[in-house]
Amino acid sequence: MMMLRLACAWASVAAFLLFGDTLLGQLGAPLPSLLVFVWLLGVIIWAAFGVVHEAEDIAHRLGEPYGTLILTLSIVIIEVALVGAVMLGAKGAPTLGRDTMFAVLMIVLNGVVGIGLLIGGLRHFSQRYNLKGASSYLAVIIPLTVIPLFLPNFTTSTPDGTLTPFQAVAFSIFTVLLYGAFLVLQTGRHRTFFHEPEPEDAASAVASAADQTEASPSSMREVLPHVGLLLANILPIVILSKGLAAVLDFGIAKLGAPAALGGILIAMVVFTPECITALRAITSNQLQRAINLCLGAAASTLGMTVPAVLLIGVFTGQPVVLGLSATNMVIAAMTLLLSTLTFTGTRTTMLEGAVHLAVFFVFLVLVFSP
Repeated sequence: MMMLRLACAWASVAAFLLFGDTLLGQLGAPLPSLLVFVWLLGVIIWAAFGVVHEAEDIAHRLGEPYGTLILTLSIVIIEVALVGAVMLGAKGAPTLGRDTMFAVLMIVLNGVVGIGLLIGGLRHFSQRYNLKGASSYLAVIIPLTVIPLFLPNFTTSTPDGTLTPFQAVAFSIFTVLLYGAFLVLQTGRHRTFFHEPEPEDAASAVASAADQTEASPSSMREVLPHVGLLLANILPIVILSKGLAAVLDFGIAKLGAPAALGGILIAMVVFTPECITALRAITSNQLQRAINLCLGAAASTLGMTVPAVLLIGVFTGQPVVLGLSATNMVIAAMTLLLSTLTFTGTRTTMLEGAVHLAVFFVFLVLVFSP
């Protein structure tokens, strides 16, 4: 299956490099447009599952938090490639970066967390996690959300949620430094914050120790082939992202759909495999791994997409709108507050899941009926 996936992905890359201009030139016709969209979307999602598979293998060999970190960074690289491809397209998309980041926050922090906590509550009643790890994620996510997505609405140098070039560069540097500092601590002296919590009884402690022995870090010789396969699955997605971006841009304009739908589709395409992985982890009573995936996805999306989008705008001269609308600021603030309340104890229940899921449904309604 792995070799078939890679063969299909790279064959699609070859076909698109040879005939892509001809195919994209036929977007005005409904049937060819639909076929190109289904083809590119299917290949990208299939390759994304390959990324998840290889990242999970690396995660098993390296242990936490390195495994989930590699997975989230790989997925965000794909997201940045898709967003950058749309922004560099002929028509431009000043709000796409903002819409994609906001969609990722809503899907991950409300949709996946909500469904996951409901499933976990039904299956395991209540689940334990490492409070210090969740708190560390939220301490980074809150400023990375508020500064780029809220603050531009209140600055006076530029209108309409945009930033001056000086502000864009300064915010990019701040974002990179903050996220970089978090990664250093996550993989260094505070890496135990992101491990599963200590078992409450002796029998569980023995089982946990056995699990940790099985998941002991492997040698680089064993890991490098999987890193190569990981890159081999990522590259076709990055190359094909330009074509998918062109089709998405055309389809949304043709259908008269809300502009925010483009960001939601990109977020769903990119993060679906990771979301499935998080839900599987919760089902297996590995809530800490799911938290590392969900909160890690939110932190890495903001930490990498914000500087990428802002720098694309600075170097190309395109306007980049980051400030959320008033309605979305309320939803985002409510999400951050609920996430803080959800992850302030040591256990979760179905109630928290139901609340997060309700906020996610409100978000979906407001996309089509603002």
